Amino acid sequence: MPKIKVELIENFLVVWNTTEGTELYKTAYYGKPLGIPKPKIPEFEVPLILDLMEGLYLAEKEKIVIYESPDQTRVSLKKLRQKAKQLYDEFEEKYAVYRDLRDKGLIVTPGIKFGVDFAVYKYGPGVEHAPYMVTVKNADGDISATEIVKNGRLATTVRKRFIIAVPDLTSREVKYLMFKWFKA
Repeated sequence: MPKIKVELIENFLVVWNTTEGTELYKTAYYGKPLGIPKPKIPEFEVPLILDLMEGLYLAEKEKIVIYESPDQTRVSLKKLRQKAKQLYDEFEEKYAVYRDLRDKGLIVTPGIKFGVDFAVYKYGPGVEHAPYMVTVKNADGDISATEIVKNGRLATTVRKRFIIAVPDLTSREVKYLMFKWFKA
């Protein structure tokens, strides 16, 4: 399959070709169709919007090629990574977790509505509710008991598992701590 052409506009990537956008979305729920917050069917006639993290992952996997208008200048992985670092706090740690989860075949979307870094699916949005909410933490960072309880209570309320992901950027290994709440 030839690489899909994607345009970098500010902090987003746009797949203008709707057929290619639909195919990319159908492969593993990459991006969001413009103006369709929860697509019921994976066929749409609108551009597909990718965030920078998805774009970097897809560019590294050689699924897309990124350019900037008006002169169709190709955007390097280095430039895209630098742009993402400006947009995301602790980008490298979050990207390491994103990449690890995607490489394991999971669907990863922003988890902002749950107050976490990622919502993670086995099968995809619209097919199931995200079973996992993931927060990324540094190995030498702190997490309070209150933060764990707060996230655990939210996860239980919305029927999800709360996971703390701890990436090691040197070894490219990610450790996951999953919390399961039960009634005594």
